[in-house]
Amino acid sequence: MSKEFLYTEIANGIAAQIRSGALKSGDKLPSVRTLCKEHQISMNTAKRIFLELECQSLIDSKPQSGYFVSGSLAITLPLPEASRPSLIANHNEPDELISTVYENMGKNDLTLFSIAIPSGDLLPLAKLKKEIVSATRALKAGGTEYEELQGNLKLRRMIALRSLSWGGNFNETDLVTTNGGMNALSFCLMALGKPGDTIAIESPCYPGILQLATGLGLKVLELPTHPSTGIEIETLKKVIPNIDICLLIPNFNTPLGSCMSDENKKEVVRLLAEHNIPLIEDDVYGDIYFGSHRPKCCKSFDKEGNVLYCSSISKTLAPGYRVGWIAPGKYKDKILKLKLLHSTSSISIVNEAVANFLKTGRYEKHLHQLRKTLQSNYQNYVQTIAESFPAGTKTSRPQGGLSLWVEFDKNIQTRKLYDLAIKENISIAPGRMFTLQDQFENCMRLCIGLPWSEETRLKLQQVGNMAKKL
Repeated sequence: MSKEFLYTEIANGIAAQIRSGALKSGDKLPSVRTLCKEHQISMNTAKRIFLELECQSLIDSKPQSGYFVSGSLAITLPLPEASRPSLIANHNEPDELISTVYENMGKNDLTLFSIAIPSGDLLPLAKLKKEIVSATRALKAGGTEYEELQGNLKLRRMIALRSLSWGGNFNETDLVTTNGGMNALSFCLMALGKPGDTIAIESPCYPGILQLATGLGLKVLELPTHPSTGIEIETLKKVIPNIDICLLIPNFNTPLGSCMSDENKKEVVRLLAEHNIPLIEDDVYGDIYFGSHRPKCCKSFDKEGNVLYCSSISKTLAPGYRVGWIAPGKYKDKILKLKLLHSTSSISIVNEAVANFLKTGRYEKHLHQLRKTLQSNYQNYVQTIAESFPAGTKTSRPQGGLSLWVEFDKNIQTRKLYDLAIKENISIAPGRMFTLQDQFENCMRLCIGLPWSEETRLKLQQVGNMAKKL
């Protein structure tokens, strides 16, 4: 067994014991010397294992005493209930709250708990700037010419290579680049749907999807969704005769952060293919996992080209670069025609820069650190919520992604909480934004992608104190 594999196996084993509760908060861990003797590893390897667990906020070191399971892990808030939306499809207008909240995007004087993207402080900005300069020098005519319609070849090759880790097994001809993830979803919906068709989605659901679907004249059927495991498969089976398209975010969706099991992903793909209903899979959060490995995608189980796989770097590397892609399966020709009609070409310089960033291995190093930071943030958020929010507050338990779903008592309306918070230069995302139905008024989504600091803690504490007044 290689040293690297052994190190990972030991670290993951201890982490699993902590997360399962076998090792409880405050328990003392074996000493460095004991770990060396038990596993026949070097002192440096043992210290590296403890450092890894510290970075994941699973353990704390105490001078002269050793390592202990983190005290913050004792805090476990109740889990929100699975959603129970009406199964009647509708084309209601999305709540005006969506526009109100997203108008705050880019305002530096606000604490943006409302926008689910990583803060620039968590991104490798200096390295990205260098790649932009290098791309300008490397590209013909400095990047001013159009790319080929399917997109930057180097970028498509790097995306294809990375897909091997979750069973995508793409090659460069399978992929079409887009101007961000929403552009990818837009092309898919335009290729597959027509006004009056019905699309099945998770509930709650990302507001941009609601706006896009209704803007294209589609009726929306919201599926019951569990905050940990995703949509209810049995309900999907019941509504199959009533839908034309399905759009899901199976890995760490926003706002719940749920992750579907491989068995459920496989069953969804089989079920929809059997009824010739296309599945649009949005996988923008798949790389931000808190566990030991990246989850598979629905596309991993697609044998008939019925899954249109969409992703981007907007949630992991550079939201403003607008770099996304589609693996459209058997719908590739339709997607290419739409891209030619609506955008002709992707942005040459940024696509080349991102391709080079992926090729050098810097992306993986960045993701490794980002995952640790977001997992630590999640634990800090929950601890602050437990200390400062009203009694009975419930939170989701995401295993990845950028979102934390918070559920209050029914008497607390989060649109009123938004009004109070914005006066204090704090922006939250009220739950009503994430549905076309009358539900989630007592819920909100918080972005965990802000740098954790004393100021962040105090702002979150403020939100809790305001909720108590309601």
